[in-house]
Amino acid sequence: MQPDHTVSVDDAVHLLVMIGDLSMGQPTDQSIRTARLAERIALADGAGRAGCAHARLVALLRWSGCTANAPGFATLLGDDVGGRDAMLRHALPPGHPLNFATVAPLARIHCEVAGDIAGMLGLPAEVEAGLRHVWEWHDGSGTPQGLRAPAIPAVVYVTSLSGDLEILARTRGLDDALHMIRAWGGSKYPAALAELAARHAAGWLAELDAPACPADEPLLTRQVPLMLIADMIELKLPWLTGYSRRVAELAQRAAALAGLAPEQQRCLGRAALIHGIGRVAVPNTVWERAGKLGSADWEAVHLVPYWTARAGTQVPALRAEAALASHVYERLDGSGYFRNLDAEALAMPQRLLAAAGAHAALCAARPWRAACGEDEAARILADEARAGRFDADAVALVVNAAGGQAPAAPARKGVLSEREIEVLKRISLGDSNKEAARVMQISPSTVRTHIESIFRKLECSTRAAATLKGLTLGLI
Repeated sequence: MQPDHTVSVDDAVHLLVMIGDLSMGQPTDQSIRTARLAERIALADGAGRAGCAHARLVALLRWSGCTANAPGFATLLGDDVGGRDAMLRHALPPGHPLNFATVAPLARIHCEVAGDIAGMLGLPAEVEAGLRHVWEWHDGSGTPQGLRAPAIPAVVYVTSLSGDLEILARTRGLDDALHMIRAWGGSKYPAALAELAARHAAGWLAELDAPACPADEPLLTRQVPLMLIADMIELKLPWLTGYSRRVAELAQRAAALAGLAPEQQRCLGRAALIHGIGRVAVPNTVWERAGKLGSADWEAVHLVPYWTARAGTQVPALRAEAALASHVYERLDGSGYFRNLDAEALAMPQRLLAAAGAHAALCAARPWRAACGEDEAARILADEARAGRFDADAVALVVNAAGGQAPAAPARKGVLSEREIEVLKRISLGDSNKEAARVMQISPSTVRTHIESIFRKLECSTRAAATLKGLTLGLI
């Protein structure tokens, strides 16, 4: 893969914003609106320019760990997307299993991954600290550490309050929102801050709804790897780990074999890395269902490439890549989605991306089936091409690309032992200690010992954070 698959920090943040909003079942402008409220609250509370900027960034990125704990919320609530939306609106049904004991481990995963992402983006230490403590409460009843004032960064209160104000005013009305915010004053955030926000809330919200909001100031223009976005998306479904990287590798190599221009090759690789954005809007239970999907499930799945296309409207610098990425599920006979395009509308880049995505998927294990070998994947795709769904030339190019010599792996620099890397690969795919032990033919206690060593060496405490760091370091 070419080394120039990078984006500015500003673009990375806005991709993460959209992914976070979709993951939490929110409108795609929810975090942007919350960030604008956070700036206003911070300014009214006496924060300077830097403090307001930190509040904005924490509010924008407060959902950036939400793909990492999606499996836990799916187990807890059944629907990780709709369930978290109901949680934010305080509309969960009576008797639901969400309580401090059940949510604390999920909050720990979320905060660790969000903080790590801030570090990888090179954001200020104050932003990283805010994200690592974003679920703490003023009175010590929050998570993940149960901190209380003054140990909690002030930006946490501003972010929490702005998020509550935006969501509750939109879903329950301003009067109910202010009643709830005042009731949480002194527990969730300082009472004085809650009262300050309540006094100005109507005016601030009206400004957000005005035809033209003031333009947001740009963040950092420093470049960061686009692969970070792909890796963060795939934390939602551990068995997808590394999938988009593989699609990008196949698509680019096939494009080179096809003689496409270097810029087209680059666009294909970048499109492959972001093609999964819309996947986060669909509950994990849909993705992991072994049986036939129902009509409602298919309706949600058909919107996946639509949401990916929408990313181009939020991040204009990736408009071409997002548009190309949204064609990954189109088929030559018009049976694909979401546009139901046919052969006349699909050029070679779209055809290569579709074939690369299908090949990479077939060659990876899924909860409902084992991985196909490369020969079997080639046969299946050839059959699909003969049936008119894939381009035969594109399939041949992708199969040839898959059979070519793999690019050299990055130097591991002795961060982990080979055995620890093997364990990390297993847990990154969602294996339990027992499952990893069975595959590796060692005892579960030995796996546990290796995991403890991995956590210590990678300076993390959750499997999701270890997976993200392992991918970033080239260990898996």
